[in-house]
Amino acid sequence: MKVCVTGASGRAGRAIVADLMANGYWVQSTDLAMPVPDDLDEPKFLLADLTDYGQTVEVLQGVEAVVHMANIPAPDIKTPAVTFSQNVAMNFNVFQAAAQLGLSRVVWASSETTLGLPFEVPPQYAPIDEDHYPFPTTTYGLSKVASETVARHISQWSGIPFIALRFSNILGPRDYPEFRSYWGDPRLRCWNLWGYIDERDAAAACRLALEADISGSPSFIIAAADTVMTRPSADLMREVFPAVPLRGATDGCASLLSSERARQVLGFVPQHSWRDHISVTE
Repeated sequence: MKVCVTGASGRAGRAIVADLMANGYWVQSTDLAMPVPDDLDEPKFLLADLTDYGQTVEVLQGVEAVVHMANIPAPDIKTPAVTFSQNVAMNFNVFQAAAQLGLSRVVWASSETTLGLPFEVPPQYAPIDEDHYPFPTTTYGLSKVASETVARHISQWSGIPFIALRFSNILGPRDYPEFRSYWGDPRLRCWNLWGYIDERDAAAACRLALEADISGSPSFIIAAADTVMTRPSADLMREVFPAVPLRGATDGCASLLSSERARQVLGFVPQHSWRDHISVTE
């Protein structure tokens, strides 16, 4: 399959490109920023601004599917209005261009922020699943909620599957030593219920979404199997969110962001943990 990866120069984008190419995909990548020099040989790369519809159509010409990661990646990077307007513009342009060109599938990065985080207002329950949606608390989260609505309707019009992956905080081995700084005070990292997803597992989730027998415009939480903490998840909830009911499995340090639906539909099972890279006793 020929796949375009947008946002390919970013952390997740680089991992997705590497994973797809390792699994036999032909990849065309695009971003506003050039990739690092080591990545220049492969894959084919186009510099493009996806807030411009014409450029978006050009980068999707000749591919069969798109993995769309290009967005302002978090709140507080740009002003709230710019974050919302640019993200929605990029997402609409990619979705509409995919429909215009007759692509077979769109896999795109939604966000855990659609579920209510940062949890300055406590969650309704934990572990959180897809039914906790929608609860945006920033214009970044709102841009993802709005884009999920756009995706649903364009999917209905076009018949193309649109799969939204609500990624948790995408991190990798070089980030994991920082986790030690949270262990003494769970409130330092409670904003997303201590969740994360390894960049390699995020990439695998995109590939599985490209390959799954699926229709419509479903959305899936994509999170690691564990939290960033060394204390049991139930203890963390009792200390920081004592009024929040626990209504699912919280054994040990199990994630409080449930990827069960992604396991059932996509076959997604996270393979990587920070515990494979740093010791809890160091």
